[in-house]
Amino acid sequence: MEKSRIAVSGASGLVGSALVRSLRKDGHQVVRLVRRPARTGDEVTWDPKRQYVDVAGLGGCDAVVHLAGAGVGDHRWTPEYRREIRDSRVLGTAALAQAVASLDVPPRVFVSGSAVGYYGDTGDRPVDEDAPPGEGFLPGVCVEWEEAAAPAREAGVRTAYARTGLVVAREGGAWGRMFPLFKAGLGGRLGSGRQYWSFIALHDEVAALRHILDTDTLSGPVNLTAPEPVTNREVTAAMGRVLRRPTAFAVPTPVLRTVLGEMASDVLSSQRALPVRLLESGFSFAFPRIDDAIRAALR
Repeated sequence: MEKSRIAVSGASGLVGSALVRSLRKDGHQVVRLVRRPARTGDEVTWDPKRQYVDVAGLGGCDAVVHLAGAGVGDHRWTPEYRREIRDSRVLGTAALAQAVASLDVPPRVFVSGSAVGYYGDTGDRPVDEDAPPGEGFLPGVCVEWEEAAAPAREAGVRTAYARTGLVVAREGGAWGRMFPLFKAGLGGRLGSGRQYWSFIALHDEVAALRHILDTDTLSGPVNLTAPEPVTNREVTAAMGRVLRRPTAFAVPTPVLRTVLGEMASDVLSSQRALPVRLLESGFSFAFPRIDDAIRAALR
């Protein structure tokens, strides 16, 4: 992509901050959406809950990348927090998509975050972007999340849904919480350990988002996952190998359900998602295997 003006929501999050660093390093002008009055020329005020966006601040943007949303694993899933998970995604996406559609000169591309949770529990069955949504809370949220981007798509803006897996990184997300446990020798499998985890190295997540921005043929759902999903048991073994720590501990399913409540279903569910559209479009993973992704996170 030539030097461009790119707006990013969720710019302070794990993936968003890494994406902003990558884009700025290559000379792109990044505009960050913030939930307070803008203080500098590289900020745009928005309020996802009120569905407000300072539309003028998006003027001249070649692309908008929408990554904001409440953390799925940050709290117990009380009715109030389930509503926060849903609203932070659906209302924010609708606001940004409508803002994009209202511009006299809209951006070329709108990349909206999504998740492999779209597919629900697929067991050991591989799924690609053509698979239907699963059943349950998270698949339902993902369906609404993606549908909320319709105004941008209907305005003729190339719109892609980045269905991201578990991002392997020290700085946050599920792996950010696992690394200290495994380093202390307290890591182990969760439940049966047979559930598939569709992972992606943070480096590859950022590279894949940039690939979507640069590839005019990519629209609709795109799985952002490494090409070889692994089971939780295999993740546990890989963490032990790379960190050179024992992994004898295991957390039984009943304990997970007691501690995590409804969120346990997400931890124990299996998604074996394959990045078919990324690979078909010529994307190359730097860290396709779980051991490589873990080592990359430690570097």
